Amino acid sequence: MNKKIVFICQAAVIAALYVVLTFISNAFSLASREIQVRLSEALTVLPFFTPAAIPGLAAGCLLSNFFTGCILPDVIFGTLATLIGALGSYALRRFPGLVSLPPLAANTLIVPLVLRYAYGLPLPIPYMMLTVGIGEVISCCLLGTILLSALRKFGRSLFEMH
Repeated sequence: MNKKIVFICQAAVIAALYVVLTFISNAFSLASREIQVRLSEALTVLPFFTPAAIPGLAAGCLLSNFFTGCILPDVIFGTLATLIGALGSYALRRFPGLVSLPPLAANTLIVPLVLRYAYGLPLPIPYMMLTVGIGEVISCCLLGTILLSALRKFGRSLFEMH
């Protein structure tokens, strides 16, 4: 198979999964505001397996934010946070225990600023960093680590570029 086609297909599947999982989180009012537990953020460990996860996660976040009614600064900077996190996860792929930390850090630092300056939430930024950070710990670190552990058994062959 053509490696470029496999790369594009992997990225598209990851983007689609991100969108679906965000819609599920959104149905329970967990995908936005100061308390966020996006199930889709568990996918941020996927750069451990394939670089195709980087554009897949960014595209999934962009589409999710757009289709769940986020305003333009959130679409842009939320996607940027996910992209930065995915790049960081890929950079740390040699250290499986650390791949969930870049998305945690990027979202904890960027999302509260979006909430304050784009949406005008009057809550203190440190408080929103705490609440967003707790959600990211649940999504990225807890659920992401479970996903990483489950996929490590067969993920290398699942994400190989044949």
